[in-house]
Amino acid sequence: MSISAGLVGLPNVGKSTLFNALTKAGVPAENYPFCTIDPHVACTIVPDKRIAKLFAIYKSPKHIQATVEFVDIAGLVKGAASGEGLGNQFLSHIRETNLILHVLRCFSDLNIISTQAELDPVADYEIIMTELMLKDLESVQKRIVKVDSLAKQNKHNPIELKEILEEKQLLISVEEAINKQDHAQIRQRINQSSLKTVELLSSKESLFIANISEEEIADDAFKNNPYYQKLVATFGVDRVIPICARLEYELSTLSEAEAADMTEMFGLKEKGLETIIEKTYNHLGLITFFTCGPKEIHAWPIKKGISVRAAAGEIHSDLERGFICAEVFNAEDLFAYGSEQKLKEIGKIRTEGQDYIVRDGDILNIRFNV
Repeated sequence: MSISAGLVGLPNVGKSTLFNALTKAGVPAENYPFCTIDPHVACTIVPDKRIAKLFAIYKSPKHIQATVEFVDIAGLVKGAASGEGLGNQFLSHIRETNLILHVLRCFSDLNIISTQAELDPVADYEIIMTELMLKDLESVQKRIVKVDSLAKQNKHNPIELKEILEEKQLLISVEEAINKQDHAQIRQRINQSSLKTVELLSSKESLFIANISEEEIADDAFKNNPYYQKLVATFGVDRVIPICARLEYELSTLSEAEAADMTEMFGLKEKGLETIIEKTYNHLGLITFFTCGPKEIHAWPIKKGISVRAAAGEIHSDLERGFICAEVFNAEDLFAYGSEQKLKEIGKIRTEGQDYIVRDGDILNIRFNV
């Protein structure tokens, strides 16, 4: 499945520098607004220590890891929804992502141009959300006009009319929340409804990247940064990721040994990029299953709660269409006992039907006939 996270923020908050570090794509990161005019897209591997263990057991010549697509979306400015800056282009690019990563500047530097008079990451976030909501308001109002037209066309079809009127009521409630600038309420109303309606930018899942200076990232000194503290107080510690984009970019250009030395020098417990990738993956409700054999080890990302038949479809549509059953065992059991043969002997390999819900770390062997 395609997984996409968009890096969003005001101009010059460190998005392109962070994107370069995440993807090693070499996107220009210049000190002026709108350096990134078109969205740059690149994929990066999801770190998974199980891959190396599976490689050691199967000796497969090839392994394919799960990936996340990151999109570097150019800096939004106040008025973007009405076309200020390059607003309309940027907002359409956000629409295509699954998750928004809000990059928020939490350090002062007179040498880096800022579009705001004062440093306030929460205020910066509110500017962005206001623009997203204004764009959503335009979409909602257009959809209400369309729904009214559909209601007239289906006035003698009570089943269709009921669903159309329910959607209109949802849209009206969302419009009220937008007018109150209550994006939490927008997200709640959309996510709690089973109705399909227009996709809203302000209802997307989000995480917050606090871009910290090199001096404060060392030995967790950022915990005393008032801007970081304000983000944590506003959004919760689990959704705020402290990063020094400049340092992460420098680490991404080094060899593994050099990067390890620098990480130790700065007292980092782990690379910030790995935290971003891991939290992006988890926040989207994703898990990983594997297919393993003598030719290839492949990690497959899927939504938590998916049936084994639907998971088979991620490998190939023929496997879902002609699904018969699946042989299933978990990677943790394989690591504990050392081989598939041993798992067979102790009954750890099961045959599951199409309704089995895949668990993280499951290794699947799909039986099918088309």
